[in-house]
Amino acid sequence: MMPVVRALAGLGTRLAELPGLLAVSWLPARSWIEPGYFRKVVSDWLNGGAFPALGLTTLHRQNDGKMVSLGLHYFTGQELTLDAGEARDTAEAARIAVRLINELVLSGPLRQRIDLPGPAGARLIAEPRPDGAMVMARIG
Repeated sequence: MMPVVRALAGLGTRLAELPGLLAVSWLPARSWIEPGYFRKVVSDWLNGGAFPALGLTTLHRQNDGKMVSLGLHYFTGQELTLDAGEARDTAEAARIAVRLINELVLSGPLRQRIDLPGPAGARLIAEPRPDGAMVMARIG
């Protein structure tokens, strides 16, 4: 439940103020986050900002160029695979993936195809796999 997750994340921001703390570990994403960065991005999110996708989820680039999330499942019950073939570079693909992750966390699990505005007038198309555990997205 998102209210519980948000409360725990808020508690984490307070714990991240402990002296001598070197990192915050977020197990669903297998990430280690610098405490100051964790406090800032989580506090921003809790105060109405964007979801801190780089930290509470991680992105992994596959050999075929696709970007795959880890940790999104904790928030939506789904992970994301982005076919970033049309992206200019890895940084652009990551920005697109972060935007999609934010959308998915805001709206909850994706049940049907959606089209969103993408970079340079392109469309982002996202749709759940039949088993519902993965959202497949592409620039189309």
